[in-house]
Amino acid sequence: MNRRVMLKKGVGAIVGIGGGLVLTDRGTLMAQGVSASLPDLVAVQNGEPDVMFDKAIEAIGGMSSVVKKDQVVVVKPNIAWDKPPETGANTNPVLVKRIVEHCFKAGARKVYVLDHTCHDCRKTYESSGIMAAAQAAQATVVFANGEEDYVPVTIPKAAVLKTTKVHKLIAECDVLIDVPVLKNHGGAGVTVAMKNLMGVVWDREYYHKAGLHECIADFCHYRRPDLNVVDAYRIMLRNGPYQGQPADIAVRKSLLLSRDIVAADAAGAKLFGSDPAQTRHIQLANDSGIGTMNLEKLNIKKITI
Repeated sequence: MNRRVMLKKGVGAIVGIGGGLVLTDRGTLMAQGVSASLPDLVAVQNGEPDVMFDKAIEAIGGMSSVVKKDQVVVVKPNIAWDKPPETGANTNPVLVKRIVEHCFKAGARKVYVLDHTCHDCRKTYESSGIMAAAQAAQATVVFANGEEDYVPVTIPKAAVLKTTKVHKLIAECDVLIDVPVLKNHGGAGVTVAMKNLMGVVWDREYYHKAGLHECIADFCHYRRPDLNVVDAYRIMLRNGPYQGQPADIAVRKSLLLSRDIVAADAAGAKLFGSDPAQTRHIQLANDSGIGTMNLEKLNIKKITI
């Protein structure tokens, strides 16, 4: 059930997310060139991953509002770990498959699925279930663990990550869709959409040496995803990013969707049970104008299936 109460003057709306209430700022929507009638963050709960995505993408105007005819799309899930779907270490394969299907339905010419994995890519792509799911939807699955496939880029607005090597498909694609799984991370605290983009750069160790949170935020000055879809079906509450045991996994059956990567991360942090301001890269990205962590300023639609 969708709960929504309009304010008297029509300048905002109060909607629920995670049990709280937020106030819409319609001026923000108009400034971003998005129709004031559309939410800029959607929270869906109590459904299967594919059904929740169907509802969420419909709420922002359908995938055709993101992907245009003949465009090349990169879908970037978390495929980093040699773990099966029930562990919550990687993005749910059912969700990845449905996103790819929507891209082709919107007219995409090519859809790639890739990640620079931590464990052996051939094992992670298979054990995660993502390779089979993506290929079933006619996506081109790319192993992204070879340095020859990365190109140097500069990030002028960055505070720390001023140069890096990014996968050539990220540099060349028309549309980037970021599909992280929400979970605990030993270094970052919580990992959502911004952290997931570490899987498109070559030298991730530099992040840890130079400043993990600073580099995570800095990369978004190079490229912000056109859409962020947060898989919160299973959440690894402890021992992340991949060592969680069954007792560490909470089945929340939730999904978040936003064009704003900082808003997606802030909402993800709240759903995880933490204060977004306590995750340094979220605060840094907010302060540098990458997006907003102030959910009370956004038009948020909550859908319960």
